[in-house]
Amino acid sequence: MSRFNPYNDNGGTVVAVAQGSRVVIGGDTRISNGYNILSRNYNKVTQLTSTTFIATSGQVTDAQTLHKLLLAKVALYKHQHGNEPSLRALSKLLCVTLYSRRFFPYYTFNLLCGVDDDGQGKVFGYDAIGSFDELKYGAQGSGQQLSMSILDNQMKGTNRTDSYSFNSDPVGLVKDVFNAVAERDIYTGDHVLIWDVSPQGINQSTFRLRSD
Repeated sequence: MSRFNPYNDNGGTVVAVAQGSRVVIGGDTRISNGYNILSRNYNKVTQLTSTTFIATSGQVTDAQTLHKLLLAKVALYKHQHGNEPSLRALSKLLCVTLYSRRFFPYYTFNLLCGVDDDGQGKVFGYDAIGSFDELKYGAQGSGQQLSMSILDNQMKGTNRTDSYSFNSDPVGLVKDVFNAVAERDIYTGDHVLIWDVSPQGINQSTFRLRSD
């Protein structure tokens, strides 16, 4: 008799790229269970404050629970203090929230992204129990390895022989990453939702990916 496993990875990919005062966050809309597609229109990214977003891959039920919990804590903070928590404060809150469940973790892999108090775009990457690091770019999910190879090449110039520095539009880079991943990862596809966050505001756009 097989033992009950409470965890199920529903696939999909999330990516974030910080450049100057901007951060671009993308997440595909497909969730799966094995070879079955459960939804083609699931949003993996949640806005926590006016300049902070969380993008999550892993188990959908745990991701929804985590996002609702963080939204409740942000609402309580705003009620008590009269303003929104900073990106740095939320990075510590997410760390503590995940670590508090370390004996029965949320099966989620997160990118916390936004604009900090100095007006700079930031990305924080987390494992399932709250260990995190500040990044220039990051990816989580079933397409993480494919995404990171492209991001390393384009953002850091890894495996290039020419002198190189990235100065292109990060929105275009995120689109290219998802197009490439969707060609090779059956758990990533349908659409990609992209948020371009800066001190000037937020632009949200949707792009089609392959649906087979």
